[in-house]
Amino acid sequence: MKQTLQVITLGCSKNTVDTEHLLSRVEGSYDILPENHDGPVDCLLINTCGFIGDAKEESIQTVLQAAERKKRGEVARLLVFGCLSQRYGNELPDLIPEVDAWLGARELDPILRELGIDPVSVPQSRRLSRATNSYAFLKISEGCDRRCSYCAIPHIRGNHRSVPMEELVSEAHYLASQGVRELVLIAQDTTFYGLDLYHRRALAELLQKLSEVEGIEWLRIHYSYPADFPEDVLDQMANNPKVCKYLDIPLQHIADTVLDNMHRNVNGAWTRELVRKLREQVPGVVLRTTMIVGHPGEGLKEFNELMRFVREARFERLGAFKYSEEEGTWGANNLRDSVMPKTKIRRLDALMELQKGISLEFNMSRVGREERVLVDEVMDDVLVCRTQYESPDVDGEILVGKRPGIKVGDFINVRITAADEYDLTAEII
Repeated sequence: MKQTLQVITLGCSKNTVDTEHLLSRVEGSYDILPENHDGPVDCLLINTCGFIGDAKEESIQTVLQAAERKKRGEVARLLVFGCLSQRYGNELPDLIPEVDAWLGARELDPILRELGIDPVSVPQSRRLSRATNSYAFLKISEGCDRRCSYCAIPHIRGNHRSVPMEELVSEAHYLASQGVRELVLIAQDTTFYGLDLYHRRALAELLQKLSEVEGIEWLRIHYSYPADFPEDVLDQMANNPKVCKYLDIPLQHIADTVLDNMHRNVNGAWTRELVRKLREQVPGVVLRTTMIVGHPGEGLKEFNELMRFVREARFERLGAFKYSEEEGTWGANNLRDSVMPKTKIRRLDALMELQKGISLEFNMSRVGREERVLVDEVMDDVLVCRTQYESPDVDGEILVGKRPGIKVGDFINVRITAADEYDLTAEII
């Protein structure tokens, strides 16, 4: 009988993709148990996150809980990989000795060897997803060449490395054959795609090739760096019907002092012009952004400028988090964390309260409109859906009364009937 393997994945969608690629290479050697399995297992593998404080804490707590399972005899071998172990691999073995091996985040082959599998015998080909989804994340590159002062990702994941275009197109064909209808393109910086392989920014070309894959109806772009944004991508968004009029572009701040301290390579005027250009060249585009409050250099004046900018820009989607010093980053080594924790919390609350009203206004403006939606989930009495203006996992949902015969992955036309600041309800036309 095969040994059993359980994999727990924490952190972002990039980790999910890594796990799915790994599972496709081990399924022939192990019986794979569900992620929420709490009984005996021969090998427990945890894919960790080590980006910011809360994520690190969740990863450590998960590993500690697994260590307790091992002490009780429920886990024979405990392996940990991903960003946390890549970042703290020298310190963690002494702190949690129950872990049999701490593995990194940059390559899957060492993990396969630890599992007793020769990587040459199981070349990467497909992904093994344990979920039945209408969408899938497509990781188009790894690592990052940017050096934002607050970010540890380049230290964890290394320099930028694009996935060859033909591999991504092949993966898209496979995902489409499994019922996937939407691909969410992800990377540390999607706009950097192709520079290392093709000596040019090739994201627009990739979008065009992916849009030609039969079965794929929506392509969505996440994690776009604002500096040197490739304008041919805007042409794809404006003119290619399969490219969603939606862009995730983390701007982080607007005040020049803060942007300079962040090493973002843009200033406030440039950022405002970019937002104007996005809305002008892609009419109806929905923008998701991320902001950091309490970064060194953010006094009351700079925070008020950020609030004014958010009021003016009217981002349909906005997330935010408090600045925290991350070991090994330029900011932690060279900038004083001068904003008090309570002040950071107040500023974050104020910013998100402002955004709540903006999001509500946007959603209310859609009441009465007819929309094409993708069915993500079929529940007992409701269909959980999204339009091209909602990204999975991070945005709201559209709830539609259930009708027989409709399944996950179907597209249907609906009319929006009600809205709050997050979700909407609709009826089938």
